[in-house]
Amino acid sequence: MGKADSIVSSTLDKMKLKEAAWCVRDGVGETLTYTRFPMEHWRRICTSNAIERLNREIRRRACVVGAFPDGRSALMLVTARLKYVADSEWGSRRYLDVSLLDE
Repeated sequence: MGKADSIVSSTLDKMKLKEAAWCVRDGVGETLTYTRFPMEHWRRICTSNAIERLNREIRRRACVVGAFPDGRSALMLVTARLKYVADSEWGSRRYLDVSLLDE
């Protein structure tokens, strides 16, 4: 545990927020996992813009349809959109340069 996270967790302990302090102490390693990857990947790993964009697109299309008769039809809409994205230029672009992982 580093200096900053120990300060935060001790402050939370003093504020009688034991569970929050435990979360800080327990989760700091997972939070910094992205630093094990090459620095060129950090920005892409830390953001969820692509996922958020895809979710907005699916939500927009679901609102156009309105009410689905059953879960299967909703799943078909989502699957069709995901297939379109995977087959389009957006889906074929390389998100991370995996050759950097071999170094």
